[in-house]
Amino acid sequence: MRRKGIRLLFVAILFFMMSCGKKIENQDIGNQDTETNKVIYQPELPTTSVDAEIYVEKIEGISDEFIRGVDISSIISLEKSGVIFYDEAGNPQDIFKTLRDSGVNYVRVRVWNDPYDQEGNGYGGGNSDTKIAAEIGKRAAKYGIKLLVNYHYSDFWADPAKQKAPKAWEKLTFEEKEQEIYRFTKESLSEIINAGSEVAMVQIGNETNNGMAGETKKSSIAKLMSKASLAVREIQAERELEIKIAVHLTNAEDIDGIDTYMATLKKFKVDYDVMGISYYPYWHGTLDNLSNLMDRIIEKYQKEVMVAETSYAYTLEDGDGHPNSVNEKDLNSNYAASVQSQSNVIRDVCATVASKGEYGLGVFYWEPAWIPVQVYDYDLDTAEEVLSSNKNKWEVFGTGWASSYAGSYDSEDAGQYYGGSSWDNQALFDFHGNPLPSLSVFKYLKYGTNSDLKADFIKDVNVDINLDAPLTMPETVYVVYNNRSKSTEVPVTWNQALLSTIDTSIISDYVIDGVTEDGDEVFAQLHIAHVNFIQNADFEGDDFLAYKIIYDETNPADFLKKEADAYSGSTSLHYWNLGEVYFQAEQNFDDLNDGTYYFSMYGQGGNQGAEATFYIYATSGDVTYTTEFTVNGYAEWVMPEIKDIKVVDHKLTVGVYVKAGEGAWGTFDDWYLCKTD
Repeated sequence: MRRKGIRLLFVAILFFMMSCGKKIENQDIGNQDTETNKVIYQPELPTTSVDAEIYVEKIEGISDEFIRGVDISSIISLEKSGVIFYDEAGNPQDIFKTLRDSGVNYVRVRVWNDPYDQEGNGYGGGNSDTKIAAEIGKRAAKYGIKLLVNYHYSDFWADPAKQKAPKAWEKLTFEEKEQEIYRFTKESLSEIINAGSEVAMVQIGNETNNGMAGETKKSSIAKLMSKASLAVREIQAERELEIKIAVHLTNAEDIDGIDTYMATLKKFKVDYDVMGISYYPYWHGTLDNLSNLMDRIIEKYQKEVMVAETSYAYTLEDGDGHPNSVNEKDLNSNYAASVQSQSNVIRDVCATVASKGEYGLGVFYWEPAWIPVQVYDYDLDTAEEVLSSNKNKWEVFGTGWASSYAGSYDSEDAGQYYGGSSWDNQALFDFHGNPLPSLSVFKYLKYGTNSDLKADFIKDVNVDINLDAPLTMPETVYVVYNNRSKSTEVPVTWNQALLSTIDTSIISDYVIDGVTEDGDEVFAQLHIAHVNFIQNADFEGDDFLAYKIIYDETNPADFLKKEADAYSGSTSLHYWNLGEVYFQAEQNFDDLNDGTYYFSMYGQGGNQGAEATFYIYATSGDVTYTTEFTVNGYAEWVMPEIKDIKVVDHKLTVGVYVKAGEGAWGTFDDWYLCKTD
């Protein structure tokens, strides 16, 4: 009897402990929905402005339903590789709880059809198939986070440059491909929902500007989208769910191109609710331009809008030994590579979308958890060992952007450049898995924060000195503060000991250190070089008459004041035409010293056509020197140059010639002419 009593007591205690454990777990998760019997996690979010490390300006009128989303498609591979994520106190914690506590209410996850080779080796990029998406969706739902399922309809990365059909679809007729996209969408989406995911949106294609599933004709893309949309609508009806359907494009700077695309979708009666746009401040123009694009989409097509992808760098350091996608040259001049600027980008993009009222659904930050497997330090003795370990895990777990196995499917890019994360400096976690203050911007959007005034960054200081000229450094630098309401010139003291050693008769570059009166460290890039004879070389002045523009009435060119289209500053020489493009721009000189000269400029553009002709030229006497070049796309700057130009009789003409196809566009900036002998 005693043993039986002890056993009963033990069972009672065990039952009590298990019950307590369940109560604690449920208490941690939140309240229970009496209709669905599901547990709903209730994070403690601000109800007023709060003190915080970062400054966040509140967004007037932003709704609680506004999508504050992140794409964490690589998370399962990262965790399998041994990556651990922490809470703000430095304790290991489920990243989904950390995200929800930071204000995130949506996650986006990509789905590839079959990201594996014949031996079952993953292609990398998270090996993002239906099974992975279902697991992410289930874990997100535990914390009340909704899911956007992003179908690429490819076995690996799909973007404007690549829209390859899945391996299993490569030999199908178009009609067979239509049936496969319907079948795959319906079966995959069912599996994800069955896992317990709270699917609220489905994206039919990823950045489909130039194709989808191997098809490039807009009419074919529209027909495939209609089949995918039909599958989603049927699931929606069968499960009695509210699911929005999104189409996803990029190149937000190309308003007319996106308009034309949407007109095709309308013509073919594609059934969708939302137009998602990729907007990266490095590449896709200004926020005003993004706003204008969304206005056109709303007014002309009555579609809801969202930013499906955005990000910004908080550091320029590389965390894993694989080069970063974004470096110093890519930064937008309104933001620095800092946590505060990263927060400002997220807030500003959200404010732009929120300004569209009920049509502005929200924003997704792309891959904020794609941090290093192990942190790589170039200077440590263990660097090679760490890099070797990283490479192994990129291959085994698919933690990098591509494994070597992906080369069997994508030989051009993945087959040559496979490796780790190029995104770790744009994450919202540091290299060790700790949440950055910028992750919390999502929960601060409605009420904003209070933060001590401090410098966010100091505008780049570039000092150009002509050969043999006196060395003069600026007396002030321009400081941008965290709240952006106070940005001003601040006195600076430069390193006089270093300046005293500089010889301006020698072509050279220096980095000069200094300190502001507020105690902030600052650096200046000092460049000693030849005199540039071009007048208004960067187009930032008012003297445009120095340039002679040659064109007919149907081929206008102008001086465009738009920072995103300028190589430096905010103004550039711009050309564009619906029809064929022809124009020349040049400067004439009749008072140069005879001798040997050098000429160059920067250019970018697109849609030039197969028969396009681009060249810069220099003419003196009876001799003309030319250098042909091509433009390769938006913000892909090229620098044609001509060396050893012989000037005679003091006269010289330099310029650029463009003849291109219909719709060609581009800009030129920073002309440079100097004497080299």
